[in-house]
Amino acid sequence: MKEPAFAPMELRHLPQVLEIEKHSFPTPWSKRAFEGEIRHNRFAHYYVCLLEKKVAGYAGMWLILDEAHITNIAVAREFRGLDFGKRMLLFLMQQTLLHGADKMTLEVRPSNLTARELYKGMGFAEAGVRKGYYTDNNEDAIIMWKHLLMDIEGIDDEVKG
Repeated sequence: MKEPAFAPMELRHLPQVLEIEKHSFPTPWSKRAFEGEIRHNRFAHYYVCLLEKKVAGYAGMWLILDEAHITNIAVAREFRGLDFGKRMLLFLMQQTLLHGADKMTLEVRPSNLTARELYKGMGFAEAGVRKGYYTDNNEDAIIMWKHLLMDIEGIDDEVKG
């Protein structure tokens, strides 16, 4: 398998992104939501992980002052279990540091054990709960944080694989 490449998400990527989104989340984002993030949200930074011209996954975050808030990470079904989620998370960490931020946060469903394991393995710590956060089933969200400057040396090396 060739090495994946990371690129800013563009409108032309949306058909593949939306297909991944549909198979990854109970309440997928709409095309309009992604378009709004890409075109109009000055805090938004969205990236695709490409294998040749195929979108293997995508990730997004909002950068506000010294913090990055991860909005989503998803991997296409055929690439799950191959560390693409980890590589995308490392890429977001790298981008966060390059933009001058040093902290990251996210919300994750307690039932999403795969994602929770990934985040914990990457040094994110549980910091609280948002009660009834997910509107589809009223599930709580676990809030997780990571301070990147504690791990700065290993991030660049790991992104390169």
